[in-house]
Amino acid sequence: MDVVKPVFIIGVGRSGSSIFHKIFAKHPNVAWLSKYSEKYPAKPQLTRYQMKLMDTPIVNKISKGNYPEECYSFWEYYCKGFRTPFRDLLPEDVTHKAKKGIRSALSQIMTPKRDRLLIKITGWPRIGYLHEIFNDAKFIHVVRDGRAVVNSMINVNWWWGWKGPQSWRWGELNSSQQEEWEKFNKSFIALAGIELKILMEALDKGKKLIDQKNFMEIKYETLCSDPIHLFQEVLNFSELEWSDTFEKSLKDFTLNDQNDKWKTDLTENQQKVLEAVLVDYQENYGYR
Repeated sequence: MDVVKPVFIIGVGRSGSSIFHKIFAKHPNVAWLSKYSEKYPAKPQLTRYQMKLMDTPIVNKISKGNYPEECYSFWEYYCKGFRTPFRDLLPEDVTHKAKKGIRSALSQIMTPKRDRLLIKITGWPRIGYLHEIFNDAKFIHVVRDGRAVVNSMINVNWWWGWKGPQSWRWGELNSSQQEEWEKFNKSFIALAGIELKILMEALDKGKKLIDQKNFMEIKYETLCSDPIHLFQEVLNFSELEWSDTFEKSLKDFTLNDQNDKWKTDLTENQQKVLEAVLVDYQENYGYR
């Protein structure tokens, strides 16, 4: 089965893309990477078997924990360097081997019913790279209030900013970024904000490489406040049918944006630093 119009969910970590991905994966016509893809990347047929079982009523009813994952071990197995590049991946980074391997592997997880791929990638957007492999791919970018993103970012175990930009995964700071960081006494809050801006700059560059009819931007806050209307638009963009079954599945999720936690988690001075660093981001995405 050939891979046609895969849907890629992209966004900065802590932007709300995970819950969006989990909900979207409830659609009966999408296939996605699972824990089997992560653990056994060389055996995509195991994930296809899981997809088939999910469409068996009795199995689907009693099964738990069938959620999609990002599966970077899977990507790294077929596309060396995909997991943690120091810069965004570009079209010219795609090798013939990687393109052939990943297309073949992903084609094997689909079923006659689940014939559209739904995949989430966070961190570097990798739009140009993915478009080089799948020239008809659709991209959905999940945006969230930058203050909430940064506050969440510094509270997860895998944030590398504590080691400084010389040891993180986003490349060296350029002169203006270094100057901004030093302006705030090398604040970690400021550094997390700069990281967010680095990734968004890469996304803006990647968007220019594809037809805009294949790019959609949604807000996490809208997902929380009006999920039905948002998903109607998302499915229309993705060329997937709306169904009552999918609509009912939305009720399985509790959505609360918790965007205001930064106001109680951060000191008054930290809040000022955060807002100063993110002033352009907040304005560009309508959060001011």
